[in-house]
Amino acid sequence: MRVDGVLRVPGDKSISHRALMLGALGAGVSRVRGVLQSLDVHSTAGVLRALGVAVPALGDDIVIEGVGLRGLRGPGVDLDCGNSGTTTRLMAGIVAGSPLAGRFIGDASLSRRPMGRVARPLAQMGARFDFDARGDGLPMTVHGGALRGLTWHMETASAQVKSAILLAGLVADVPVEVVEQERTRDHTERMFAGRGVDLRVEENVVTLVPTARLDASDQLVPADPSSAAFFAALAAIADHGSIALDDVCVNPTRAGAFGVLRRMGAKIAFENVRAEGGEDVARVVVTPGALRGVVIDGGEVPSLVDELPVLACVAACADGETRVTGASELRVKESDRIAAIVNNLRAVGADAEELPDGFVVRGTGRRPFAGRVATHADHRIAMAFGVLGAIPGSAITVDDPDCAAVSFPTFWEELSRVVV
Repeated sequence: MRVDGVLRVPGDKSISHRALMLGALGAGVSRVRGVLQSLDVHSTAGVLRALGVAVPALGDDIVIEGVGLRGLRGPGVDLDCGNSGTTTRLMAGIVAGSPLAGRFIGDASLSRRPMGRVARPLAQMGARFDFDARGDGLPMTVHGGALRGLTWHMETASAQVKSAILLAGLVADVPVEVVEQERTRDHTERMFAGRGVDLRVEENVVTLVPTARLDASDQLVPADPSSAAFFAALAAIADHGSIALDDVCVNPTRAGAFGVLRRMGAKIAFENVRAEGGEDVARVVVTPGALRGVVIDGGEVPSLVDELPVLACVAACADGETRVTGASELRVKESDRIAAIVNNLRAVGADAEELPDGFVVRGTGRRPFAGRVATHADHRIAMAFGVLGAIPGSAITVDDPDCAAVSFPTFWEELSRVVV
């Protein structure tokens, strides 16, 4: 297989969510360029509109008139988060800090995902949570209001929970301190700092000092490293050629997949590295190399958790064993991704084994694969096996290719374009 092309994958999903939320809460007008126009980000825009913010139709260049930290109004409808866990958990923090109540709903997949992890710290701050069904899934009603400060030791590595606590403290004007076991993506911290918030980061401790306002700020959304990883993986398993990925966010808390691909033997270069909007951005150029199995442990997982499905597919094309541990978070993503990865690799003819907190893939080099992939409506699973299916001679059928639109609406077109 030969690959060739230069592409800019869509805007970063994590930054897009936060840019809309902080634009809504800002004091004044914020301009957002390059926002990801995916289903998940549309969910965030819809929830903000339901809370009284005039978020325009998503486009390449939009302007948001912020309502300020105390300007949200009680919704007259349910807050529909679609398939987006980021929307649900971060907006739960914002609603918790506001004097209003909101009932969060989502699709069947999101409704099964655990929300207790965000409810527990917010409840300790003084918010109240009601779950309609048994367990801690959606529908979930958040009753916000006057909150108190909090020091929270993270139960698991989760930038969503960390961000929810910081947003609740910001909106409620109370101090919070978050102590992480493992460092997670830090977009919220960077974006707070760029908007005048007194935020202090020392090793794994993030401290928010109360502030009366959030400055409006323009935001250029860089290309999403999680989306870029699929094409980096495609170049890694190719025989010839290269792929250049423009304007990729290479924030160290997000760039772990590129380091793993480099360890596996792919040639990866960061060119024109620069700072844009508080984030490290670069052109990422990937060319094939002799691939070998690697070990990925829990210390690395937060920086590449969303890329593990496609890294597993690369591992199937490598020589030797790849072992992933410390990734139990994959059990509660859009699907049980550990089970989905292993079962689908077996279904297409690869050697894979499930572990309680990860998986093992025994690669046998680049070769065709064939079989039917069950995505469980999970965009990362669909795209990962789309990459594996690009190998000449492969006959992989993805049962729900359209679910890629959650994060990458043009994925299949771009995949066809760069395989030559």
